[in-house]
Amino acid sequence: MQIKVSAPASIHAEIQLPASKSISNRALIINALAKGTYTPDNLSDCDDTMVMIKALTSQDETIDIMAAGTAMRFLTAFLSVTKGTRVITGSQRMQQRPIEVLVNALKMLGAEIEYAGNEGFPPLRISGNPLEGGAISLKGNISSQYISALLMIAPVLKNGLKLTLTGDIISKPYINLTLQLMKDFGAKAEWTANDCIEVLPKPYMSVPFKVESDWSAASYWYQMAALAPEAKIELLGVFPDSYQGDSKVAELFVDLGVETIFTSRGALLMKTSRNCERMDYNFINEPDLAQTFVVTCAVLGIPFRFSGLQSLKIKETDRMAALIAELGKLGYVLKEEENSVLSWDGEHQHISENPAIMTYEDHRMALAFAPACLRVPAFTICEPLVVSKSYPHYWEDLSKAGFSIQAVD
Repeated sequence: MQIKVSAPASIHAEIQLPASKSISNRALIINALAKGTYTPDNLSDCDDTMVMIKALTSQDETIDIMAAGTAMRFLTAFLSVTKGTRVITGSQRMQQRPIEVLVNALKMLGAEIEYAGNEGFPPLRISGNPLEGGAISLKGNISSQYISALLMIAPVLKNGLKLTLTGDIISKPYINLTLQLMKDFGAKAEWTANDCIEVLPKPYMSVPFKVESDWSAASYWYQMAALAPEAKIELLGVFPDSYQGDSKVAELFVDLGVETIFTSRGALLMKTSRNCERMDYNFINEPDLAQTFVVTCAVLGIPFRFSGLQSLKIKETDRMAALIAELGKLGYVLKEEENSVLSWDGEHQHISENPAIMTYEDHRMALAFAPACLRVPAFTICEPLVVSKSYPHYWEDLSKAGFSIQAVD
């Protein structure tokens, strides 16, 4: 399936953003560990969260989380402390995504986990039991989801957890998000040094909890505001004091000509003058924003050099390679440099004839490329329903904002 997205002359819209997938999935795990009598309110209706809910409520021996990487990491830890033996598996791509670092860490804490397929990769056979816990050390440049998975089970470990992170620590806002949510449910969890987190063996409490809207989803509307000739967009449910690291998007888009005015309902995006001729930024703390800024800067004609992208290679697809390939179809010649750097020096080539943007089973490819139609109208997007992974109503929201969505044979 392919669609062509056509842009309006200007954008005036009020958008109810989806609930945060990151918060929803963490709240579900923590609430389950708390044996909560409440159900978290305003949960995301995206694929990843639906998979998580099903896994936590199903009694099936095999859990298929499909393409949900967050669910794979979080449930691997959760099942390790949950009585019973289960097999957790996923899509073909999921079975190619490494999980050995997390499995080894859990085994150091006493978990019983076996590889049911290739060594180091899902599927996994997990026999859950009470774990002792204790002190372990991990490299700080691994996926923050591994770290969050370990932290969330730490309060139910007999001796809690002392986690030391060595070297550079990437995606730290996601770690802090996890710690904040743990504390909302009564955990005692703190950074005790720049490289050390301690979690006491104190059970979670069952408490009411409401999930806030998704700042990652907001980024695509900032992108549209930057690319449109005229824009006034109100995003409901996002606020400046957010737990989410991706709220940084409001600050980053100032240089790209988008001002944010916070109201009691959310964020009002207003188009202003752009004061950026080149953009250099380290996305080590906000890797999920990388595709948004790569596409935005390219189509605005702003050369860039973005670093801190090492986690992009192990996402739903190799996002570095995907961005190079698909923006290449639109005439932008990107380069991958050493140390996970992606750059564009302004080099153009001929646009491919009838370019079709592949999405590689990656929701953020579709989400980030669609706004490009404001500047590059002649392309289609393949497999657009992939957005259901995080933003199921994206195409409906674009239609409400005046975009035309047409199926292409």
